[in-house]
Amino acid sequence: MSTVTAPSTSPPRRASAEDLARKIERADRLRTWGWRLAGYLFFLGLWEFSSGRLMDENLLPGPSAVFATFADLWATGEVPSAFATTLTRIGIGFFLAFVVGVLVGMLMQNRWLNGFFRDAVTIGITTPGLIWALITAIIFGNREAGPLLAIVLTTFAVITVNVSEGIKSLPKDLIDMAKSFGVGVLKRNRHIVLPHLAPFLFTGVRFGFSIAWKVTVLTEVFSSSSGIGFEMRTATQLFRLPEFLTWILAFYILALFLEKVVLEVIERRFFGWRTSLKA
Repeated sequence: MSTVTAPSTSPPRRASAEDLARKIERADRLRTWGWRLAGYLFFLGLWEFSSGRLMDENLLPGPSAVFATFADLWATGEVPSAFATTLTRIGIGFFLAFVVGVLVGMLMQNRWLNGFFRDAVTIGITTPGLIWALITAIIFGNREAGPLLAIVLTTFAVITVNVSEGIKSLPKDLIDMAKSFGVGVLKRNRHIVLPHLAPFLFTGVRFGFSIAWKVTVLTEVFSSSSGIGFEMRTATQLFRLPEFLTWILAFYILALFLEKVVLEVIERRFFGWRTSLKA
């Protein structure tokens, strides 16, 4: 006589803590992006509604007119050319500012050199970029040295302060231990000093880059014959408001792209070991 066994009704496998954490993180990310997109839609909708209703369309062109103008300027090649010119200036000027800022920050660990550079760094932090843009425009005119010098003068101090603070917080016991085990200078800097300074350097780069971006456009408005700032000045002189707002919108889009995509991706990959360590 054969016996019939009932099918096993084992309880379903519980989701692991890692899967649950991923679901929570994914839901939080979707919620964050949803609210961010809602904010963009709200302000763009308010802008479109105000154009032609609350204000004259000639004084406040709507987003639809601005986007159409952007497409026309892109088709003619003006947008890529202006972006390439401005980004080249930012890249060269910010590289010089980064080198100067790191060197001055390291030299300021000496008591005498700290007194030598302190007031210059303070002036560099507190002086508005508009002043440096005007000074360099008066001295250099429309020569390329003007925007580059303005970038260096406005951004090197931010990097200097971050490097200086990072070196001050470096654990002295760790350096002494490395010396006692015969670790050379290059290896100490490679495996101890640079990893410790990395968060300070990235902070200085992000803040300094945002300042350099604004100062570059300012110098182009005052004294340049090419670039995004020059195109803004030309549009205002000819009273082409759709074109002027197009350049402003393009400026915002590129700034957000460089900040939220390029710099954040580089920083996330550089500090990827932190997430793996937490996991």
